[in-house]
Amino acid sequence: MGIPLLIRCATWTGYEVAFVEALHEIRKKGIKSGVFGDIDFPPHLEWEEKVCAKADIIPYLPLWENARPALLHEFIALGYKALIVRINENKLNRKFLGRIIDGKIAGEFQRIGIDPCGENGEYHTIVVDGPIFSRPLSVEAGSHLDTECSGYCTIDIHVRIGRSK
Repeated sequence: MGIPLLIRCATWTGYEVAFVEALHEIRKKGIKSGVFGDIDFPPHLEWEEKVCAKADIIPYLPLWENARPALLHEFIALGYKALIVRINENKLNRKFLGRIIDGKIAGEFQRIGIDPCGENGEYHTIVVDGPIFSRPLSVEAGSHLDTECSGYCTIDIHVRIGRSK
C-alpha cells in the first residue's frame, strides 16, 4: 500500500499505552488520521476517539453502521485475505486459528451462528493481502498461546514482507 508497516508488542493490560505511543510516533511523521475497521459497537468507537484524541489523530471509520454479512462478502469478493489470529474459545474451535477467511469459513460461521465479522469478539484477524497491497504480507503462524484473557487463544505470528505481485 506504500505505507510503512508499524508493529508493536503489548500485553493486554499495556495495550492502550502501547497503542497511544504508536499513534504519537506516527503523528510526529505528519500522519493526521487513522482508519479503523469497527462496524457498530459504540464502546470501540468511544475507545478509538479517546486514544486518537491523546495523539491529536482524527479517527476515520469507513465501515461504521454497514451490514455485517454484506461487508464480509464484499471483502472476500474484492480479493482481500485476512488470517484468523485470535479466537474466543467459548464461541469458536481452535481449528479456525491460522485460517484465511473465505467463502467456506463464512458459511461455517453462518451455520454455527458466529457473527460474520467477529464483532461480538468471536475472532480477530490480520489482513495479509488485497487489491491495494503492493505485495502480500508473509505471515508465519507459530504456536497457540493462551492469553491473559480467559477463554481466548492466539497464534504467535511472525510477519515478513512478501514478494511483489
